[in-house]
Amino acid sequence: MSLLSLTMPLLALLAGAPAVDALAWMAGAWQGRDADGSEMEEVWLAPKGGTLLGLHRDVAAGKTVSFEFLRIAEGPEGVVYWASPKGRPATPFKLSESGPKRAVFANPAHDFPKRILYWIDEAGAMHARIEGEGAPAMEWTWTRAK
Repeated sequence: MSLLSLTMPLLALLAGAPAVDALAWMAGAWQGRDADGSEMEEVWLAPKGGTLLGLHRDVAAGKTVSFEFLRIAEGPEGVVYWASPKGRPATPFKLSESGPKRAVFANPAHDFPKRILYWIDEAGAMHARIEGEGAPAMEWTWTRAK
């Protein structure tokens, strides 16, 4: 990891660039399979206008079995991840930790999950994990779509 990749998010903030721009590493089309062979896709548009827009879709046996609309936006309270699983009303999770290629969003008042984590590993795969009380944590892993 280079010093430049470590300092880019900080430089963006100091230069007055939107804080969402520091999450540009999430942008792109990501794909993977879960343990039962279902196809998992997550797509994030590049940051623009203070937002990242995303979509998640799971397909099993040729049918969509789950989807989620996603948005990360800057607001008066900071950077917020808005999750809308299966088209339900969006739930906010405030950015609570961030670093190079890692972001943690939290909503302690939500039933489950209470935290949503995203990170890129050393091999370049993107991971997402949801965790909280009352249910086991769940994790997804994707590689860049070709």
